[in-house]
Amino acid sequence: MEKALAFGEKNYNYYSAYLKNKYKVKRVYKVIVDGGFTCPNRDGSKGYGGCTYCNVDSFTPTSRTMASMKEQIEFGMERAWKHYKAEKFIIYFQPNTNTYAPAHYLKIMYDEALSVDMTNVVGLSVGTRPDCIDKEKITLLESYTDRVDVDLEMGMESIYNQTLSQINRGCSHDEFVDVMGLLTKSKLDICVHTIFGLPGETKEMMLAYADEINRFPQINFVKFHHLHIVEGSIMGAKYKKDPFKLFSLQEYADFLCELLPLIRPEVVIQRLFGISDLEMLIAPKWGLRKSEIQTFIDNEIERKGVVQGSKYSKSSLVEILH
Repeated sequence: MEKALAFGEKNYNYYSAYLKNKYKVKRVYKVIVDGGFTCPNRDGSKGYGGCTYCNVDSFTPTSRTMASMKEQIEFGMERAWKHYKAEKFIIYFQPNTNTYAPAHYLKIMYDEALSVDMTNVVGLSVGTRPDCIDKEKITLLESYTDRVDVDLEMGMESIYNQTLSQINRGCSHDEFVDVMGLLTKSKLDICVHTIFGLPGETKEMMLAYADEINRFPQINFVKFHHLHIVEGSIMGAKYKKDPFKLFSLQEYADFLCELLPLIRPEVVIQRLFGISDLEMLIAPKWGLRKSEIQTFIDNEIERKGVVQGSKYSKSSLVEILH
């Protein structure tokens, strides 16, 4: 277990330690870029209004209002250098669905982004949906891996089709599974995003996410988010009329303490919780800054002696799959 948990001194493989170990610098920073993409669940291709929990403005930076991609990247790098002493950078296409365009158009976008600083940019991270990935786009992203590390981040959100339908996801879990098949032995680093606390899912249902993550060895990274309700979302309007149960901070920390031992020890945890612009956040309001939430969760993990992967075994996974 000690060998598997190689990144840092915490009881789980956390992302900042992974980056330091990989790039041999103190600080690697993700620079968020808005490429002007939309989403098939917003433009009518699959639906309108987007996922019920989503309002893109709740988690994107002010730099997205800038005219050009070059301006966004230069602004983000300058800010990261001044405020966080960042030394290397990952270009992160985050808002909306960043593979929702023909491959030749995507190539123009990615080429432009990576040309801004070819010395200090070490990675390209692309956020998307499983239904907007195909072989051609995978091949395009893999073509950059001889220059930078490429992280393909996909929203799995839930493993239950009923939940995905209820939140107007416009994408089934079966489509996620199909894409994971295309990504078998891919050169890309695969990051999977999940949301815990979606209406109707029990603790046992959510803990089963671990089995689904574990059965795909091509998953390198995960982002765990708790459900938060934001202004401007369909779920936000419904919550104001009829509030439903959300995680308290203690409940969420307790849940993570049950989840982490089930996750393969080599998976790197990019995030343990979600954050939103506080001015747009409806609930849950935990009353703490991001760093304070992180410290609280880490302290609970340490206090309970939780170790990532301590309850994971390949033999048990084989039994589940068969």
